[in-house]
Amino acid sequence: MSTQVVVVGAGYAGAGAVARLEEQLDAETDLTWISENDYHLVLHEVHRCIRDPSVESKIAIPVDEIKSPSTEFRKGHVTDVDVDERVVELEDDEVEYDYLLLAFGSSTAFFGIDGLQEHAHQLKGLDDARAIHADIRDAAEAASRDDPAQVVVGGAGLSGIQTAGEIAEYRDEHRAPIEITLVEGLDEIFPGNDSELQGALRKRLEALDVEILTGDFISRAGEDAVYIGGGDEVEPEELPYDVLVWTGGITAHEEVHGIDVEKDDRSKRINADADFQTSDDRVFAVGDTALVEQGPDAIAPPTAQAAWQAADVAGENVARAIEGRPLKTWRHDDKGTVVSVGDDAVAHGVKLPMVGDVPMNVFGGPAARTLKKTIAARWIADIASPRDAVEAWDSL
Repeated sequence: MSTQVVVVGAGYAGAGAVARLEEQLDAETDLTWISENDYHLVLHEVHRCIRDPSVESKIAIPVDEIKSPSTEFRKGHVTDVDVDERVVELEDDEVEYDYLLLAFGSSTAFFGIDGLQEHAHQLKGLDDARAIHADIRDAAEAASRDDPAQVVVGGAGLSGIQTAGEIAEYRDEHRAPIEITLVEGLDEIFPGNDSELQGALRKRLEALDVEILTGDFISRAGEDAVYIGGGDEVEPEELPYDVLVWTGGITAHEEVHGIDVEKDDRSKRINADADFQTSDDRVFAVGDTALVEQGPDAIAPPTAQAAWQAADVAGENVARAIEGRPLKTWRHDDKGTVVSVGDDAVAHGVKLPMVGDVPMNVFGGPAARTLKKTIAARWIADIASPRDAVEAWDSL
């Protein structure tokens, strides 16, 4: 009887792992790929769809362009995993497995902030980008120069910065009466990163007329305003909005909560060793679904770059487990950071061959913009085809 391998998720980690598994598995192993969507989304470019929804056709890659004909694809929503019976449960079906690789991705963390989940958009997929675009368009049409539409973006990490930049470009391209405010609870945007990089990003956001508020967290969200700071008998500041987008933090999907493997108490993300094995030796986890050990008190960052790298080793390790071979240990190799700010970009810590492979601290302009495009195009070429990458280039 053939060995059944199941991969759940079509994000960077899931798509990359499927590609690697197809190289590694023998003819006696059946591979099934399960996802809610029948496409792989280049998620780190989804903010482009806020400005121009037509971009989605370039960054949503059909699974049939990724997988081989021998891999079975099942479109469906996973509701649970029974690790005792080795069954992945879907809404109206179930799939048995011998080895399972979980690459669900993550959902947005709202941190228990009153009213935030009910009133804010998030940006985790194409539907979210479409909805943000539609609400910004409608708010702008109802506004005027004397009474502009107010857009508030909560969280000034990577997603928040890129979202604010795209909204600003939409405003300028359409000459729309829109004011944009980016709110970050910590003292600086892109928290925890290089101060020169933070300054370069702030400079570009301010050049796009994005107001930046730092140092106080959103404490509550109402139907038409968020409230910032407050406490100890201090009234919070009211910040009205017409459109609210929240990009702050990640947590596990609810479907992961009930899976009987060891998880982080707070985020419910699955604990995985550096070989991606969980507390159940038949279940592996990779990408944002997992907290992948990277040494004492260290975990892999929840980035596209880390997921790309991890997927390759995770897929190979599932094949090794089937064959009874030792598993590989993975360590994330940080190749630098590139952040879009509208039509511009800023790069940090990137090793460029033309300067002797020495990491460059911070640079922007044409070099950073081209690098940002190249990163996305290279992934599309690797996971689908060079033709898809070329067709996507102008939209990236």
